[in-house]
Amino acid sequence: MRKGKLPLIAGCAAVVLGLAIVGAGFAPAEEAPLEGAFGKSMQLRDSPEPAPEVPVKTPDGGTVTLADFDGKLVVLNFWATWCAPCVEEMPTLEALHTETGEDVHVMAVSQDRGSMDAVGPFLDTRVDVPELPIYLDPDGELASAFDVRAMPTTFVIDAEGRVLGSVEGPLDWNSENVRAFLAHHAERAE
Repeated sequence: MRKGKLPLIAGCAAVVLGLAIVGAGFAPAEEAPLEGAFGKSMQLRDSPEPAPEVPVKTPDGGTVTLADFDGKLVVLNFWATWCAPCVEEMPTLEALHTETGEDVHVMAVSQDRGSMDAVGPFLDTRVDVPELPIYLDPDGELASAFDVRAMPTTFVIDAEGRVLGSVEGPLDWNSENVRAFLAHHAERAE
């Protein structure tokens, strides 16, 4: 046998063996679907790192951290009343919240200075999102911990509290592409 044919034969054998392994159910880990506008916008982290544990305020004056939602995927959205694109995407965040069930928690974190006294009237008059979970970060501490540079910015955090990726700018968060991505990660958490 000539020298040049041995690597070719070995390469073909490796491909056949690889196909046999995949056919036997030992396929490599399936990657999360990233399609459409969501797929183009989502910036995945090379290796997910733990999300910062900075408390934010609830509308009733309490506080929560991301650890309060361990075991759930979290869609963490930073927005402000003065941000027109934020206002535009808020109904899609609410729809995602109401349609994904208990596996996903949406957090819409206002970056406005002040309390619900400042944010509440805006929510009552400018945008109809009564089911959207609203949180307050009036000093911008959580936004700073996440290095938010523009609004809206949204992070997806897995059930183990690790940042999977982020999107800068508005997006339809209730699209089929977003739900497929979240469903993929919800299944992996089970």
